[in-house]
Amino acid sequence: MSGYLEPGMLVRHPDKADWGLGQVQSVIGARVTVNFEHAGKVVIDSNRINLVPHVWPVT
Repeated sequence: MSGYLEPGMLVRHPDKADWGLGQVQSVIGARVTVNFEHAGKVVIDSNRINLVPHVWPVT
């Protein structure tokens, strides 16, 4: 489900909190390339993993 993702968006991996915040680099079909703070560049199959958009807290 990569339809809502676009380059520049900040996301988190739902099962890898230690990877930190990631920025979407590209979306090609179901393949989403994300550059994570602590894991580097990772290609995610969005049919298998639903990345969680990062939402900044309201202050």
